[in-house]
Amino acid sequence: MRQYLILILMVSTVLISCKKEQKMEEQVITKEVLMKVENDPTIAFNIWFKVGSVNDPQGKEGLANLTALLMVDGSTKSNPYSTILEKLDPIAGSYSAKIDKEMTTFKGRIHTDNIDLFYTLFTDMLLHPKFDNEDFSRIKNQIISNIKNELRYSSDEELGKAVLYGEVFKGTPYQHLTDGTISSLEAITIVDVKEFYKTNFNKNNFVIGLAGNFDDTFLAKLESDLAKLPEGTENPKVAISPEKIEGLDVTMIEKDNNSTAISFGFPIPITRADKDYYALDIFRSWFGEHRNQSSHLYEVIREERGLNYGDYAYIEAFLNGGSYSMPVPNNPRSQQIFEVWIRPIQHKHRHFALRAAMRELQLVVDNGLTQAQFDVTKQFLYKYALHYAPALYTRLGYQIDSKFYGVEDNGNYIKHYREMIKNLTLADVNAVIKKYIQYNDIKFSFITKDAGKFAKEIVSNVDSPIEYDTPKPDDVMEEDKIISTYKINFKAEKIKIIPVEDLFK
Repeated sequence: MRQYLILILMVSTVLISCKKEQKMEEQVITKEVLMKVENDPTIAFNIWFKVGSVNDPQGKEGLANLTALLMVDGSTKSNPYSTILEKLDPIAGSYSAKIDKEMTTFKGRIHTDNIDLFYTLFTDMLLHPKFDNEDFSRIKNQIISNIKNELRYSSDEELGKAVLYGEVFKGTPYQHLTDGTISSLEAITIVDVKEFYKTNFNKNNFVIGLAGNFDDTFLAKLESDLAKLPEGTENPKVAISPEKIEGLDVTMIEKDNNSTAISFGFPIPITRADKDYYALDIFRSWFGEHRNQSSHLYEVIREERGLNYGDYAYIEAFLNGGSYSMPVPNNPRSQQIFEVWIRPIQHKHRHFALRAAMRELQLVVDNGLTQAQFDVTKQFLYKYALHYAPALYTRLGYQIDSKFYGVEDNGNYIKHYREMIKNLTLADVNAVIKKYIQYNDIKFSFITKDAGKFAKEIVSNVDSPIEYDTPKPDDVMEEDKIISTYKINFKAEKIKIIPVEDLFK
């Protein structure tokens, strides 16, 4: 009898242990962001893997990006890539990957009538990528071509921002392009891709994002299938510590172009997880709301003087700003910068525009916003924020970002954002401007022609008077006299000039 009781206890202990292990495993693989909408005719997927370009091995920069693109734009072990496209086309289906510094997301959206086939193809892409040599060569060559030809020569705006980020985050894992460099991409092999996939796209390193008309059975199936990913561990966050900026540090890219692209900025120690972020965002919107005529810089440089297409400011990464009117989720970062983007401006006006932007920055830091400026901007943002995520799949993206930042928003970041700015006061906003924004320690990037000449002009603070094709109001002309002689403390030893063809090698 005693032996029988001991045996029962031993069996019970094993069963309890097994249940504990099973429960622990379920806790690991069922991390999720869910937005159930029963009357929605679609299901949106957003599978977040905790890997990005910060995880690229030294000398193999671009590996995270290349691996993810090979998954979504390549063959699986079951289907050649051409067959995948043929199967997706009749059901109006597609899937994609977004790769950034600290996050890679795999996204897709499909009508519930076509969910079975789409689900099969989507999970097959995640679980069984073939990493075919032909796909590998095709996609790697596309990325290299994009760096050599598109980024260097087709978009001075994106080039300027890429140079700025590289300089602000020099010496950190943020420094290199998400795409990598030409030499690092050439060094990557198909073996590197396969090993990176096994290590980082594993069963313990992802969060499920689902939105739309799905049920618990569907979710359980997705959890069960993704549990078949390779064994591995969750990637820890990588510490990003940008070097302290002392003075005005300038990088000029010499390029035979028709206009000058200007970007400047510096690190700020807050993200959406911080209360101060929301007050600072009111300042950001007033100073330079992206592609919006309501912003102050837009009014000063574009509206009153007609010098370019737009002038904007940011307190977090805004990717592909030339293509999007609204911020796109799923590029959250642990370390952000305050950034000003002066869209390309005629070379003859570059010095004046630079002075105008820097003068306005000093004025707002020294004096803050007025009550009227604050009131209008807060009212504008409270309504404008509703446009950030009009679609269900976009709202899902924002909720993934909230999980990244640890924002407690009860499953609705846009509502949370509006609540956070609702009760802010002018004193709150002016306090965070003083706390986080300054004009003495900044990194600048210029994409311009005759960079040596421009460098001498800004160091000597030579006057930069401006002439217009059409008359301007007297108050604008009087202010122009002040702007054209506004002093900025640039030093020759803190200016470097790089030929465009030498970038991203």
